Amino acid sequence: MRVLGIDPGLRNLGWGVIDVSGTRLTHVANGICHSDSGDLAPRLLSLHRQLSAVLERHAPDHAAVEHTFVNKDGVATLKLGQARGIALLVPAQFGLTVGEYAPNAIKKTVVGVGHAAKAQIDHMVRLHLPGVKIEGPDAADALAIAICHAHHLQSAGKFEAALARAGAGRK
Repeated sequence: MRVLGIDPGLRNLGWGVIDVSGTRLTHVANGICHSDSGDLAPRLLSLHRQLSAVLERHAPDHAAVEHTFVNKDGVATLKLGQARGIALLVPAQFGLTVGEYAPNAIKKTVVGVGHAAKAQIDHMVRLHLPGVKIEGPDAADALAIAICHAHHLQSAGKFEAALARAGAGRK
């Protein structure tokens, strides 16, 4: 199974792709989609095109995006929300269901604590994906999102298998 993680951002939208085989995680690719300052519409279009190229190139089976948190700057939050819309839209256009995770849930899954620093996330992503060359903090966050989603998909699969076994035993 191939999982794409997306860390939404208007200036820097991080992405990371991993392969999952049982409990083994393997790095496929990671990077950052950049948009220059200027009018919002062309920036969103640029992010859409770049992220679409990532999906075309790496053909993930699953995708996940980080939830946006609201900060004190309402205008910045709205712009981030629009970039997050691109992060949700593009995988949906490729027929993928998109998982969504709060930042603390991602950190708890990958690092073990919900209030981990960026350096801790980077370190733990490197432990999960030995030999990975991370393109920047936004890409590290995106890989953490992919790892988090992979763990949740694995847990859901185990739960469904247990339910199926329990149902088969009742017949």
